[in-house]
Amino acid sequence: MRRMKVLLAMLLALSMLAAACGDDSSDSSSGSDDSGSDDSGSDDSGSDDSGSDDSGSDDSGSDDSGSDDSGDGGEIATDHGVDVDNKVIRVGLNADLSGPFASLVAEIVASQEVYWEVFNENGGYQGWTVETVVLDSGYATDVGIQNYEELAQEGSDGVLMITENTGSPITSAIAEQAADDDLLVIPLSWASLWPDPEFGSSILEKGTTYCIEAMNATEWLYGYVQEQGLEPSLAIVTRPGEYGEDGAAGAALAAEALGINVVYDGTSAVAGDDRTAIVAEILGSGATMVFTTLTPGETIDIFGNAVSQGFEGYWTGSSPSFNYLFHMSSDFAQAFDDYWFHSGYYTPWGTAGSEGMEQIVAEMSARRPELNISDVYTVGWQEGLMAETLIRAAIDGGDLTRANMVAISQDPSFSVDFLGLSANQSWPADYNDAVVRGSYIYDVSLPAFNIISTGESTPDNLGSSGMLVLEADYTGSVAENFVFDGPCIEPSG
Repeated sequence: MRRMKVLLAMLLALSMLAAACGDDSSDSSSGSDDSGSDDSGSDDSGSDDSGSDDSGSDDSGSDDSGSDDSGDGGEIATDHGVDVDNKVIRVGLNADLSGPFASLVAEIVASQEVYWEVFNENGGYQGWTVETVVLDSGYATDVGIQNYEELAQEGSDGVLMITENTGSPITSAIAEQAADDDLLVIPLSWASLWPDPEFGSSILEKGTTYCIEAMNATEWLYGYVQEQGLEPSLAIVTRPGEYGEDGAAGAALAAEALGINVVYDGTSAVAGDDRTAIVAEILGSGATMVFTTLTPGETIDIFGNAVSQGFEGYWTGSSPSFNYLFHMSSDFAQAFDDYWFHSGYYTPWGTAGSEGMEQIVAEMSARRPELNISDVYTVGWQEGLMAETLIRAAIDGGDLTRANMVAISQDPSFSVDFLGLSANQSWPADYNDAVVRGSYIYDVSLPAFNIISTGESTPDNLGSSGMLVLEADYTGSVAENFVFDGPCIEPSG
């Protein structure tokens, strides 16, 4: 299985407007630069003890270059990214704040900053607080590597862990060095590489993979197309690299298992600014289903041109392909309502019945009232929950070193409670056991689309991204029964 392999400028302008285009080497402490990052908040920042036991918190790789008395009187070993005198832990965010995903990533960064504001104002944990260091990668791999080197530096000027690392290309490029540095990294990427201990031993993924997400999205859309009385036939349209190849692999595996005819295989075909030939291929394919793994700008170009020329097939794709803020305010909003079903990994803004979502709505509304509501605040909150659970376990075990953070994450009993924002998660060593198999399916609803500021959000009018949950934690038969012996793709680098 390992071997299986017009409007972009408008989006970039929107992204750069919505995002905080920070200097590559500037520090941003909790709650600093809000520009472009519409947030929403949470109550007690999820600071319970779920998953934060002492398991894995041994002294492997941890030197005693620094130490402190813990809140219960015990010694705490430290090395890098920790200010012992002031009991401050530094965490890093290597984020795309000026590239193709800037408008989304700025919101995620804002959410994680609010998470740590709440944590700190509630006293932190045993007197320890957290400071965020935010660097802009612009989704450029060379810049992302430079940012990593700055965050990974030794001593108190570095960070204890990286709690947000945008993108598969950058995460892939730094994965080996992160393992050598014993520096734990939470990626903003769902590539199927990360659960593989041979490749991503210091990469702590959250949620499912692009490959499994594609399996589920393709199978769900297959059933929907049949319900419409259509013969399922599939076009696959993706960009190059881990992101595009992983999504394409999952869609192809689902098509093979379900007997869906793939009438156009555009794996890695979307490169450059001219997509005319790809649109022509889709139009001439006779496809009733299209699966995409694209940037939002690529999506609107290909989707918009296809539907404008009369294409009436149904669409879905890897979550980052669709950006409701951009797409639902475009000339093609009604077409997205008619033909697109969004795929994703978590509970959207304002969804009832989730403790985590109650926290997000309350805190983002109170602390960032000038920002718009956003579904991706959930991602920043999840990253905060993961990091806090690790930090609590490390403090309880008396070892706040980088190596111990990695050791805790690899312990078989370690788990994180996501407070209903998505399924809880643990990280077994075996790949087939480690992968999360559930994902979310949403209806794209133009009537429900109601973007307001978090400050305007009330119980009677929470606002909405227009993403209505059709299936929460959906696991199709292909993903449920598939036996993985490793990632669906090889690293592109």
